[in-house]
Amino acid sequence: MNYLPLKLLITILLFCLSFFANAQNESPKDSISNELHEVVISQEKKTITNSNGNIKVDVANSVYNTIPNPIDLLSKLPTVQISSDRESISIVGKGNPLIYIDGQKVSINDLNALSVADIKTIEIIKNPSSKYEAEGRAVILITRKWSKKDSFKTEISEVASFKKNYNNYLGFNSSFKKDKLEWKANFNYNRRNPWENHSIEYKIPQANIVSDYDVTAVSKVKDYIFGASLFYKINEDDYLSLNINGKMRNDTFDINTFTFNQNQNEINNVFTFSENSSSKNFINSFINYSKKIKAIDTKLFMGFQGSNYNQHLLSLVQNNFNETDFELSQNRDQKFNVDVFSGRIDLEKKFKNDLNWEYGALYSAAKSKSDYDVFDYEENQNAIFEYYFKEANTAAYSQFSGKIKKVNFSVGLRVENTNVSGKYSNESDNLVDKNYTNLFPKAQFSFSLDSTKSINVDYSKSISRPNYSSLSMIATYINPYFIYGNNINLGPTFMDVISTTFQYQDKSVKLTFYENKNPIYQEFIFDKGTNVMTFTSKNFKKESGYNIEFTLPFKYKFWENTNSLIFATNKVEDDSALFNSSKTYLYYYSNNTFNLPKDFTFVLSFWGSTKQKEGVFERGAMLIFDLSLAKKLSKNWNCTLNYNDIFKNTIYTERFTINAINSRARYLVDANEISIAVRYSFGKVKDSEFKQKSVNESENRIR
Repeated sequence: MNYLPLKLLITILLFCLSFFANAQNESPKDSISNELHEVVISQEKKTITNSNGNIKVDVANSVYNTIPNPIDLLSKLPTVQISSDRESISIVGKGNPLIYIDGQKVSINDLNALSVADIKTIEIIKNPSSKYEAEGRAVILITRKWSKKDSFKTEISEVASFKKNYNNYLGFNSSFKKDKLEWKANFNYNRRNPWENHSIEYKIPQANIVSDYDVTAVSKVKDYIFGASLFYKINEDDYLSLNINGKMRNDTFDINTFTFNQNQNEINNVFTFSENSSSKNFINSFINYSKKIKAIDTKLFMGFQGSNYNQHLLSLVQNNFNETDFELSQNRDQKFNVDVFSGRIDLEKKFKNDLNWEYGALYSAAKSKSDYDVFDYEENQNAIFEYYFKEANTAAYSQFSGKIKKVNFSVGLRVENTNVSGKYSNESDNLVDKNYTNLFPKAQFSFSLDSTKSINVDYSKSISRPNYSSLSMIATYINPYFIYGNNINLGPTFMDVISTTFQYQDKSVKLTFYENKNPIYQEFIFDKGTNVMTFTSKNFKKESGYNIEFTLPFKYKFWENTNSLIFATNKVEDDSALFNSSKTYLYYYSNNTFNLPKDFTFVLSFWGSTKQKEGVFERGAMLIFDLSLAKKLSKNWNCTLNYNDIFKNTIYTERFTINAINSRARYLVDANEISIAVRYSFGKVKDSEFKQKSVNESENRIR
């Protein structure tokens, strides 16, 4: 059945109703004497609020708190996009954001180790100040819930999820506070059975090769997520905090691949079957100390942080050519381990007239090892090697902020030195050897026109470094002709962005221009000797574009609505790729919350985008609908029913030509889901003093 007319009708109806209801809102009288620091939407607390294009979501008091994991939660928020492999997060028009939890910069592994029941709010900051490090054009700031009474609080949650397969999420969260001491702990156990499918068709005209494959994987995953935090308030201004969190994942999965390959006049139909087992373990710990030096009226912060991530992948691969018998092809044993240590010091000096000076320094060091051991049954030989990678970053920054009349300003400069080396264990010379120093200026100016209107202007230069695991040698065998691999020679991306925002009450429009040097995208590399294609990443020449973003929230009686519209033009260029047209596309998002009688809450949300033509890449249109119904059963019991991706439309398509290889890809995501969440909480905790701050500025790369 074709649902497109129904989808379009619902979309148009909701947007028309939103503008009609918005017309019923009363505009407050102007009052120049009142300074506009933050927009107040209404007297009742809204789920989603907007300030200068930055979105803040109240997770704790909405249906979002029943979503089983943080990645699925973020996927439901305005402008947030999750990759098809669920390994990366991006913001529409901004790229990959930095992730912070309670002021601490974290990786996607930390995010996966966080319990949704522990989240209070999530803020999407699209114009981060210079106090955030140089890496990233946007920030996702997560604030956790802390206790309110001098006692304890415990929360137990259970989520039953029905996709193609059954999934279960069980969580425990507990907090305790007594006098100056506060303690928190969480444990989650998840049993998941994810289903994945994707297909790629490609042509290599110069080799007269035509091929396509369709691969399906079904996994059995066990997740163990844990965390503990300790905070001690020394006195009114000083504190000491310790934290440890981690995630252990074990899964087994079979991969079934059907391949058609024509090499000149030779045609093969191959069924590839691989048995796989994988373990991924992550642990992170840090200690923070904060002290106010009263003699010079300066706040001092010192922090140390250590992280470890390790992965072990075992694969036994068999091939069946042209409906004959299965024959063993490869036995693959691959390991990856990365250790990261960092320390930082920050000082903050306040002056009269709202002037503030922040300065500090950071040092971080990462060391990784990749072990590759593959036995080829056809060649009857082993390929064994070890690859070592090291990176050291040293940074210093200074930022000055304040207010002059009606103008708030913040200007800062950061200098970073990066030293990178990589080599195989059996070689004396480094395969990778880089040492570079860069300056990263940032500036923000905010002009308050009156109590309802303001204009903001921002400029930033930033850097985005590749994830440590993308610099490893781990590869995934798809079929005899196709391999997914990594690129140890990836370099950083440098980004220049200028934007301006006009805000009227709780509505805003934002115009952004940007240019990225050496952006990272995918490419194909064909080996003529082996007839094997490798799908990997590379630094493209450049990426540039602009976007216009409208954020339009409103509240009318029991209906609360947030709309986001982004008209984006993005152009990706590289000498090795075929450049097609670059055209403006539309991204749209609408969240509709209905607060019904008897403590019922109903949510209808949808998001999508039109076809994207971005120079090298062409991506298909999407439209996703989700429903939620929540009921507060009593003071301690809550229940939520979710129906996600109603029309089974989470399908990613992509076309591009690079290195004279034409490709068309299709990724199916098992997002169609019915889930039932039940949460029980008891106990109370008194005024929390818990504080944390970022130490490791490269931690989001640990994956």
